[in-house]
Amino acid sequence: MNNQKKALGLILIFLGIVFLLENLSIIEFDFLRVWPLFVILSGLGFWLGYLVNRQLITFIMPGTLLLIYGFLFFYCGIFGWDMMSYLWPVFLLGPGVGFFLIYLLGDKNKILLWPAGLLTVISFLFIFRYLEYLRYWPSLLIIGGIILIFMKDRKVNTEG
Repeated sequence: MNNQKKALGLILIFLGIVFLLENLSIIEFDFLRVWPLFVILSGLGFWLGYLVNRQLITFIMPGTLLLIYGFLFFYCGIFGWDMMSYLWPVFLLGPGVGFFLIYLLGDKNKILLWPAGLLTVISFLFIFRYLEYLRYWPSLLIIGGIILIFMKDRKVNTEG
């Protein structure tokens, strides 16, 4: 039996014992606050899979998403789900960070930087929208647009 089957078997046994003990009222969870830990542990499982076998680069994206979303759910479970009306841009941040980590840990394919940067920037723009002390940040977008419109194209001199 290979190590992957053994690890999956141990995970299934652990989850079975935990859920059985709860169903038999031997232990009791405030499941509304605890369930995000299972999302976080799943993310850690994907990352552990990648760390054990570096060829499993595709494990980085689901591992990163599950970790980021698990911490978001855990936070909202503690401080209230009404926070989700402000924190929803984290759903865009998750894949942005995932693409960036695949770039860093993979073969440095620069095409991954486009979705990483775009999703991360859009996420932070929406998060900044809700911060009172950054009320005037959209003026940076306006200035950037004006600069792009009026900036003269530079011609590269290819003659030596």
